[in-house]
Amino acid sequence: MRERLEVALPGVSISLSSDVSPQMREYERFNTTCANAYVKPMMEAYLGRLRDRLAAAGAPCPIFLMHSGGGIMSLENAAQFPVRLVESGPAGGAIYAADVARRHGLSRVLSFDMGGTTAKICLIRDGAPKTARVFEVARSYRFKKGSGMPISIPVIDMVEIGAGGGSLAHIDSLGQIRVGPESAGSEPGPACYMRGGERPAVTDADLILGRLDPAKFAGGSIALDPVLSAGALEALVAERDDFDVTTAAFGVSEVVDENMANAARVHAVENGEDLADYTMIAFGGAAPLHAGRLCEKLGINRLIVPPGAGVGSAIGFLRAPYSFEATRSVYMRLDRYDEAAAREIFAALRDEARGFVLNCDAGATVLADHKLYMRYVGQGWEIPVALTAEEAAHPTAETLKALFEAEYASLFGRTVAGLTIEITVWAVNATTPQAEVIPTAAAPRHAPAKEDGRRRLFSPSQNAEVEAPVVARAALSDGLRVTGPAIVTEAETTIIVPAGYAATGRADGCIDVEKLS
Repeated sequence: MRERLEVALPGVSISLSSDVSPQMREYERFNTTCANAYVKPMMEAYLGRLRDRLAAAGAPCPIFLMHSGGGIMSLENAAQFPVRLVESGPAGGAIYAADVARRHGLSRVLSFDMGGTTAKICLIRDGAPKTARVFEVARSYRFKKGSGMPISIPVIDMVEIGAGGGSLAHIDSLGQIRVGPESAGSEPGPACYMRGGERPAVTDADLILGRLDPAKFAGGSIALDPVLSAGALEALVAERDDFDVTTAAFGVSEVVDENMANAARVHAVENGEDLADYTMIAFGGAAPLHAGRLCEKLGINRLIVPPGAGVGSAIGFLRAPYSFEATRSVYMRLDRYDEAAAREIFAALRDEARGFVLNCDAGATVLADHKLYMRYVGQGWEIPVALTAEEAAHPTAETLKALFEAEYASLFGRTVAGLTIEITVWAVNATTPQAEVIPTAAAPRHAPAKEDGRRRLFSPSQNAEVEAPVVARAALSDGLRVTGPAIVTEAETTIIVPAGYAATGRADGCIDVEKLS
């Protein structure tokens, strides 16, 4: 089909579903190919201009782009499959969180990324973010599954909430505070930006609650006006006699935090996980302001804020390996299993995925992760089952059954006796090795950090304003500590340490916030 179209329509951009999304489920495959075809001519032209302008500026170097699965791919591959770039920014953040998790020896991590418009949560197990094959874009109802267009590509599995520093608050028909998904954007921005914004945003609430210093926001490069924030919040609750400005700000913040906490709970339950066993890693400009409260709500005892948190996604790009996942739908029941055919499928997928990686780096060492999507006959959806290289080289029916039942029992607490198991999708992810991780040493004996002064801060767990110590992040060197409620400041973000927690500096520049026993 491609060859005939190229002859009949020379120069026309072509997207084939067998290339873009070679997986079962016609609707998702069709949507994905349409999305790829829609953006491909524009992306090909844009990426070509980018390459040419960099070369003209004296940088004729290879260009790589982050893809949604958490790896980097060549400019040429990205031009052919631009749909794989959707959600690439948040994927970079998850890669950064995974790198921090490995350095600190953490096997269970909840990645929390909150910026100006959205917050994203991702589960990371054993140093690797959880992945999926399908996600939705352009939802009619942002938080309602099934209301958007499904895209079937390898993607880091994240739950997204319309909550960021610019998310706007309003009162619904029941008189309750709601936040988002509408955002103030950068223009006019929150009311305190003094650019004409009249409705209160989350940043306005954070300012009134004392989490932000109006004179030192963004390292002092942006001045904030708390009077404008107070006026916007007063207008929000003008009809409520029981709300003062601080209560209104607390209400806005609490709604945002509860929305994010609830999304995290649901995401964990859907994946059979208990968040009490997890450590949170927070990044993004707004996440450190809200992560402590999220930990209180979720029962998480430890929070890590890495250095460069405000640009965590960009740092993640630099940590990402070259990678590409090849998939294929081949239906096979275990009671009619063909081991020779299974070995051939895996071999073909390995060759395809390795080819993409070697196109980025011809001399690279390439590793391969093997995965099957399996279910009981009669079920509507599959679960991913990972195989080791040895298991993929000799994929016996007995081995696959044992792996599936172990994964199924982990998710649902039991297996189903008497039902045949079937394979629907085969996948091989080729990747270059991750850089060697240098473990972060344990902090020496704790000592109090030098305070920069004290500032009024509203403490949610105490439901009161307190005089909280302010400590510069640079002053929290390895082993130095400040006990909450406290404020840790730097140019790009602010870390709020809740009551009952303490923040300790670590040797790698991370701030370790732990619940006091």
